[in-house]
Amino acid sequence: MSASAEQARIAALVAELRNVAAFADQHQDDLEWFVSQCQELRTPVGEITAKEGSPADAMFVILEGELRARRESGPADSPVFSARAGDVTGVLPFSRMKNYSVTVRAVLAMRTLAFPTGKFAELFQRMPELSKRLVGLLTDRVRTVTRDEQQREKLAALGKLSAGLAHELNNPSAAARRSAAALHDCLERLRSASRNSLLRAEDCRSLAVREDEIRASLKPADYRDEFARADRQDAIQAWLEGRGVGDAWKLAPLLADANLADEHLEKFAGAAGAALGPELLRFSTLLEMERIACELDSSTARISGLIKAIKEYSFMDQAPLQEVDIKSSLETTLTIMHHKLKRGITVTRDYAPDLPRVMAYGSELNQVWTNLIDNAVDAMGDTGKLLVRAVRENEYVLVEIADNGPGIPPEVQSRIFEPFFTTKGVGEG
Repeated sequence: MSASAEQARIAALVAELRNVAAFADQHQDDLEWFVSQCQELRTPVGEITAKEGSPADAMFVILEGELRARRESGPADSPVFSARAGDVTGVLPFSRMKNYSVTVRAVLAMRTLAFPTGKFAELFQRMPELSKRLVGLLTDRVRTVTRDEQQREKLAALGKLSAGLAHELNNPSAAARRSAAALHDCLERLRSASRNSLLRAEDCRSLAVREDEIRASLKPADYRDEFARADRQDAIQAWLEGRGVGDAWKLAPLLADANLADEHLEKFAGAAGAALGPELLRFSTLLEMERIACELDSSTARISGLIKAIKEYSFMDQAPLQEVDIKSSLETTLTIMHHKLKRGITVTRDYAPDLPRVMAYGSELNQVWTNLIDNAVDAMGDTGKLLVRAVRENEYVLVEIADNGPGIPPEVQSRIFEPFFTTKGVGEG
């Protein structure tokens, strides 16, 4: 290319470069120098301009087209970054990026200027105002990436938390549903027993007294194993058959579960007389209904407790910034994390009695406890000891969450506060 043609090309690129906000008011000579250091690239639609893991050695000014970038080594739903004409991307001054962390493709035919990172030092000398703007762009990019990463971490944590809570809620709700189905069966048996009873009206009072006595003396069944339960059922079935009670094999399990002893059965038989079969069916059904009512109460109380914990954990319908009870905050988080802790984690609590309330964003504080406890459980491999401690230290509240896991390897301890650094695999947090 002749010198005049090269000058014309540079002049045309400078004119286009002035359409980019960061370069708009720069001196003509500086822009000409900048363009002379760049390589003009053309990228057709669909072609890769930068591959994940390859050396990051250039800053790109997009003159035409649009690109889209994503991490292809991560999950299929990994975040997508887009840039279009007028944007400056790639390696910006003072960026610590050594290799591209994303694969970049053109979604519209692109024309870009690639400025080599090796020329940054000269750029700072010649165009200090542009350098400041580029550093500002880097700061904006870091802020955006940090916000997106935090949002993804929150969503990932929320997904794990909701899955665990769904499992915790499913157990008591399934128990309540089973109890409701059993209650329907009880009502049907009760109707049948009432229709078939031969008990005379004058004997009802005597039988009611006997039932009250038996109910008061009953204790929950505590069989050593299923063999002991089966032996007791066989004994009751033989007793019923010896007294001519029909369907003794159906009635015996109910009486065994109610824990009726031989003396209870004899007392009941003395008061029921010829109506022994239907009246025993009615009585055992009523005892079963009492047990079912207790199970329903326990199941629904567990569901209500979890919902209450969720509301407290998220500070639903409350001001975001308020005085927070640290002990209550920690306990709520432990309740929410129960689905992970119950597998084999022994939790030790140590709360000072004089803990003051602290002004804080309650839901975000709970997220801190959640992350620490979740990491501790992962480190221990779902089996170990977890200490949750909160004490007063002068005018502050000190919270410690410790586990007996393997600890942080010495070679990574210096990096634990480095943004985005993690020892966990992809998709593990």
